[in-house]
Amino acid sequence: QVQLVESGGGLVQPGGSLRLSCAASGNIFKVNSMGWLRQASGKQRELVASITSSGAETYLDSVKGRFNISIDNAKNTVYLQMNSLKPDDTAVYYCHAVIHYISDHRVSGGLDYWGEGTLITVSS
Repeated sequence: QVQLVESGGGLVQPGGSLRLSCAASGNIFKVNSMGWLRQASGKQRELVASITSSGAETYLDSVKGRFNISIDNAKNTVYLQMNSLKPDDTAVYYCHAVIHYISDHRVSGGLDYWGEGTLITVSS
């Protein structure tokens, strides 16, 4: 019913910047929130940043002041601008969204959707 497509990962040097994008498509009625989680090798997945459709933002403490999340409600797309990247930011980053879809004139409750993940490697 709904798909999330991520873009923007890759290799960057310490201190560099990257911008992630995640676009939701399909039978979307309403997007409650979108965000990014990451999972480093051997570690649990953690929330990096999230934003509601009304603009309320949440950040992991270790990325505050370096990362900025934004949402384009018209495009159902969330962006994560990552600056001053550190080797500890190396992980697979997953897009996550809570979305109500519509099908046969019926609206679902808010459901969790995930992207496939994109690898970010911060290394010199």
